[in-house]
Parts: sequence; structure tokens; C-alpha cells
Amino acid sequence: MIPLSSLVKVHEGVSPRELNHFGQRRSATLTANLAPDYSLGQALAFLDEASTRVLGSGYTTDLNGISREFRSSQGALVVVFVLALLFIFLVLAAQFESFVDPLIIMFSVPLSMIGALLALKWSGGSLNVYSQIGLITLVGLVTKHGILIVEFTNQLRQRGWDMLDALVHASSQRLRPILMTTGAMVLGAVPLALATGAGSESRRQIGWVIVGGMSLGTLLTIFVVPTVYALLARKAVPGANTTPVDAPPAAQPAHEG
Repeated sequence: MIPLSSLVKVHEGVSPRELNHFGQRRSATLTANLAPDYSLGQALAFLDEASTRVLGSGYTTDLNGISREFRSSQGALVVVFVLALLFIFLVLAAQFESFVDPLIIMFSVPLSMIGALLALKWSGGSLNVYSQIGLITLVGLVTKHGILIVEFTNQLRQRGWDMLDALVHASSQRLRPILMTTGAMVLGAVPLALATGAGSESRRQIGWVIVGGMSLGTLLTIFVVPTVYALLARKAVPGANTTPVDAPPAAQPAHEG
């Protein structure tokens, strides 16, 4: 029997109960909530600046959860957004058999983005993974307004209408369908924007993007798309009636055979 004191020296001290690891390295977790009027991107930029200033050599920072997804998807968002615009442009070019008409329709996309970003700011949201998904979804939703106006205008011009007369008539006739579909989309997204409970943070971001983007985008599209069409549209559409028409077909008297 050998006493323990002859082999080791015992000292009392304090040590952590457990050592947390992240990425196979010892780590300490920082958890925080965003302050009002600050976005997730601004918070991550502040974290990078503070870690560079405070932490010494051999220390580093990493992200987890929504922050990690936001940082990893920043570069991918630009690629996905460009691919979405390119895909819609090619589909519309095949439908209209023109590269000018899709370009006119795509003018509504930046207008909807303005409304979406303003809605995020007014609702206290931020540009994160969920709001980015809403922005990409909004690209396909808002282009339908321009499609309705441009398609009907081209149909009237093929019947022999003058371009300005056809544009004014098509815009007035398609105003009601545009407002009805926009109202249905906005009202359908309101429950998402006003959601509460578990997981409501993600639903509110997508909801406010759709509500703001569709509302302001529709209001501006009604005026911008006809104006851009008058400036950039082709002088003649394929298959147009070459017979001069003095009055719109709707105003001509009917002839009974």
C-alpha cells in the first residue's frame, strides 16, 4: 500500500463542467437578437470587425443557424436571381417570338423589388434567407402584369389597330384582371405577414415581401409597362393586318350578311 501523496500533489481548483466543441475545436457560443433597425448582414459585418479587433492569433469565429445559411447563400442568391431572370426572359421570348417584348415585361421586376424592400423595412424585417426566397418568388409573380398588357396589345395590333390605340385599350381592359389577381395574391399572403407563434419569423419575412412587392409593383407597373412599350415596341408585329383601319374594330358598325 503506497499513499497517494507520495506519487502526486493535489491542488483544488475550478474548471468547466464540459468543454464545448464546434468544428472539432473548443468553442464558446454567442447568442444574440437583432436590435431594431439593424439587419442580419449588418450584425455579421459588426461581428467580423469586432472579432478581428478583439481576438488574438489562433482564435477564429464561425456561424451557425440562420446566420450560417445567410452567409453561405449570399453568393448563391445572386446566381439564382440572375438564372431566374434569364429563365423567365427565355420563356417569354419563345412565347412572344421576340426579344423586345420580354424586355418590356421585365421592367416590372425592379419596381416590385422596391416595394418588397420597403415592406421589409417598415415591418422591421431584414434581408435574410427567407426574404431572399420571397424575392425570387416575386420575380415570377409580378411579370404576369406585363404579360397581360403586352399580349393583348399585340393581338389588337395584329387586327390592324394603331399602336397607341391598342396600348390604351389593352391597358384599360386588362386593368381589372390585374387588380383581381394582385388582390388575391396579396390577401393570400397577409396571413403569412401577420403570423405568430413558432416559426413565424420565417413566414413573416416571405409574407411581407409578397405583400409589399405585389402592391407597389402592381401600382407602378400599370403606368411603367405601357410607357416602355410605347418607347421600345416593334413598329409592326408579325401577322398584322396590313389593311388600313380608320377606327378601332370595337367602334366599327356591324354588317349583317
